[in-house]
Amino acid sequence: MTHPETLELTQKQADVRRVKRSDYTSCTVAFIDCKKPGSHLKENYSIIGPGVSSSKDQVVNLPEPHGFNVGAAAMPGGITNNLHIHFTAEVFVVQKGSFTFQWGAHGEHSFEALEGDVLSVPTWIFRGFTNTGTDDGWIFTILGGDNTGGVIFHPDIITEAAEYGLYISKNNTLIDTSKGDPVPAEDETILPMPAKDLAAIRDISPSEMTKHIVAEADRDFRPAFIDAELPNCGVEIAPILGYGITQNRDHNPKITNPHTFSMEWLRMQAGQTISPFVLDEKMVLIIRHGTVRLYLNEGGDVYVDLNAWETYSIPAGAVRSFQCLGDDVSEVLVVVAGDHRKWPRFQPGVLDAAKKAGKALDAGGFVAKASLLPNYGWAG
Repeated sequence: MTHPETLELTQKQADVRRVKRSDYTSCTVAFIDCKKPGSHLKENYSIIGPGVSSSKDQVVNLPEPHGFNVGAAAMPGGITNNLHIHFTAEVFVVQKGSFTFQWGAHGEHSFEALEGDVLSVPTWIFRGFTNTGTDDGWIFTILGGDNTGGVIFHPDIITEAAEYGLYISKNNTLIDTSKGDPVPAEDETILPMPAKDLAAIRDISPSEMTKHIVAEADRDFRPAFIDAELPNCGVEIAPILGYGITQNRDHNPKITNPHTFSMEWLRMQAGQTISPFVLDEKMVLIIRHGTVRLYLNEGGDVYVDLNAWETYSIPAGAVRSFQCLGDDVSEVLVVVAGDHRKWPRFQPGVLDAAKKAGKALDAGGFVAKASLLPNYGWAG
């Protein structure tokens, strides 16, 4: 019987929430630096929500509000995304290539990021990045909130853009006079930041920035769920930022300041599964590598196979379970709405089987030895 708080999806409803790699649609005129030599070949993608794009031509794959935005930047070797400020969280996940991230009032600090590295840049500081590899690079970006407020580019970039006939309106829309847009009045555009305000931008030292970086080599994978002792289960999670879906009390995210979402790496060995559970928040999956079958509904009668580079949005209240297909390990970036800790609700049959295997959830919702818990101390 369907639980009253669960959401049932048809196959058609499930399919439209999948964004295949071939569905990602690039925009090369998303920002005011789009004509600057060395930046003109970058591509912007808005996968969930509009992100910070200034272009009326930007395609958004899933416009439905999630409490955060998901996008991507694709750049050939040597191409730069210039210094700019964000008002909400901006988290970079390097999917392919190697990048140099710069920050500071004049980009005076830098960090070399490789595939699998994650960098959360504090708000209200200038940041930019360059593909320092020889091949095309790809970065997924997660932005805080439904309304990001757009961006402010460095005053040098805004000044140079005017030479190409480019301006940004105060509602974050790109104005291109070469395409017939009228030259705007000064009070209608975002002007270069005054020198005194630029000088007042806070400085984040390289040592302080390391607190906002989770390198691939530093990930702390551990069994995550109540079903860990059940056959073909034992999927592992490595926290990145915020309080996500793990039920392992020893998991602690490195990055804890509010972002409006949590992020975790999920790792599944070939054939492994995660038992059915419900979550009250929207969950987004980005497949780093491998193939994962996502089952939906209490009976698992609807499923979607997700391949590397694909994005999937699971609505709040849907019963979901996962299976790693093929012979390879799958890695998935899991993004869940909200800064609060998340409470996955596993089905009663899963909890009963876990108890027979010696595990239960304590009152805090963490996995514990069942024999140590009094009945009144169980969460499930």
